[in-house]
Amino acid sequence: MDIHEFLIPPAESARRRGPHDRIVMSSRVRLARNLKGAAFPGWAKKPERIKTLEVLRPAIQALPDMADAFSESMDNLSSLDKQILVERHLISREHAAKSAGSGLVLNRDESFCVMINEEDHLRMQALRPGLQTKQAWQAIDQIDSALEKNLDYAFSPELGYLTACPTNLGTGIRVSAMLHLPGLVLAEQINQIIQSVNKLGLAVRGLYGEGTEALGNVFQVSNQMTLGETEIAIVDRLEKVLLQIIEHEENSRATLLEKKPKMVYNHIGRAYGILANAHSVSSKETMNLLSLMRLGVDLGLFPGVERSLPDELFILTQPAHLQKLHSEKLTAEERDLLRADMVRARLQNVSRPVTTAPGAAGGKSPRATN
Repeated sequence: MDIHEFLIPPAESARRRGPHDRIVMSSRVRLARNLKGAAFPGWAKKPERIKTLEVLRPAIQALPDMADAFSESMDNLSSLDKQILVERHLISREHAAKSAGSGLVLNRDESFCVMINEEDHLRMQALRPGLQTKQAWQAIDQIDSALEKNLDYAFSPELGYLTACPTNLGTGIRVSAMLHLPGLVLAEQINQIIQSVNKLGLAVRGLYGEGTEALGNVFQVSNQMTLGETEIAIVDRLEKVLLQIIEHEENSRATLLEKKPKMVYNHIGRAYGILANAHSVSSKETMNLLSLMRLGVDLGLFPGVERSLPDELFILTQPAHLQKLHSEKLTAEERDLLRADMVRARLQNVSRPVTTAPGAAGGKSPRATN
């Protein structure tokens, strides 16, 4: 099956809603597991990785939650296919570099995805829109329990689940959320928040995970420790911190509108002006400008415009998606031209932002959520 016939259309994906989705774009819980007696993927020879893949794929496909799933070996996917999966946050950049002996199983609504022979034999993840870390944990826990009935996991009574990297040892759980935090960035409070979060033993990363930039004011917050706490304790602790960050972001947006409205209108107006009129725009600049437009939508500065518009453009304007849409390999310069054409066309019926937020005019508060 062609992966592009299987993936959810960007417009549909952008319309998905969840709790606190003004700020929390998505939640994810990932589990790392390995088979007892088999070398970790980084140490295993190609025949052994292929053997492991042949054991794991049918076991995953047999799960009720994976009915009609997309399942493929990584060497059968093109580099463009793999990059699109990275841009959808369905696989890691490291897994995209894998070939024979590694695989992918993805369910119909993209809420479950399993990478086989990434750093560990199994990297299973549950994804949900908005703040739904507990729901994601419950879902992935059921899948993990079902698999464990048929697979012999590498497990130590003293250490817990054994993993290729010591940082995943124990529970093997990584809980994360993608947060849109333009208010804290504009208020120049984001570094203070990051430092506070780091002191709590949590990590803050960029849009595509470890070692990447926070494009579009999107930050990924996740746990670092996987040993010494139960899974539900880790989920609860992260969710409490996320709720505090949400409150800080809401407060920053309200304070900016109250004390520096001209600055807010200027940033959002400039972003709209460039997006609606530019004839060449890079991926990085587009994400940063769309972030400000998304903020403008949330603040009520684009009456009648849904948040799904900038969210869909977030997906479509990424390099691999743009090339797939035009069915050809494009240079960076060609992508910049086509990206600008696409965005201008999508904004041609969007009026420029108003300069009075509903809250400032005595109407509905811009802090109201969801």
